Amino acid sequence: MNYTKIRLSQKEMELIANADWILTKNGILKKIDHFFSALQVKQKDWLDTNHPSFTEELLQSSPKISKGEYYNGLPYRMLDFPKKFKQSEIFAIRTMFWWGHFFSVTIHLSGNYKTLHQKKIIASYSSLIESGFYCCINEEQWEHHFGDTNYKLIEKLSEQEFKKIVKISSFCKIAYKVPVQEFETVEKQLLSNFKKIIEILAD
Repeated sequence: MNYTKIRLSQKEMELIANADWILTKNGILKKIDHFFSALQVKQKDWLDTNHPSFTEELLQSSPKISKGEYYNGLPYRMLDFPKKFKQSEIFAIRTMFWWGHFFSVTIHLSGNYKTLHQKKIIASYSSLIESGFYCCINEEQWEHHFGDTNYKLIEKLSEQEFKKIVKISSFCKIAYKVPVQEFETVEKQLLSNFKKIIEILAD
């Protein structure tokens, strides 16, 4: 049996001989985990204070932080709160960190939850533009990147285009992103736009 000899580039050799960068990466991810845990507490406290009657079944759901190493080859963290995942129905506000790219907060709706809330989202077209939100234009609802095939800045869509996307698609995803370079203000931005989403849906 013939085996192809594995060869490493100079850069790869430097990395494989250096444990510090892996330990640093692991330390950063632990800090992100703590950050998301603290953020969820602030989200829930704000909901309990300002919208105590917001869909009770959603508020009773336990927050979940998902962890992974390979979303398009890079580590990620995903906080779902509030959330309700059924086979054909989804309500989730998803806060994400994707290594090297962004933090984001997204409202993800399908089934009866989409039917219930889509008019409010359509009516918030101007407000969503002012806040810098994106609309998912993909037919695949489980992609999270902000590439041109997945999300489009709402200000780049006419009101009729936005309305058509929200109404016709089997799901609706409206998202706000924060570049990782803006880490000093990321908590403020994520929490502010979490509140914005709730205010739209609870109106």
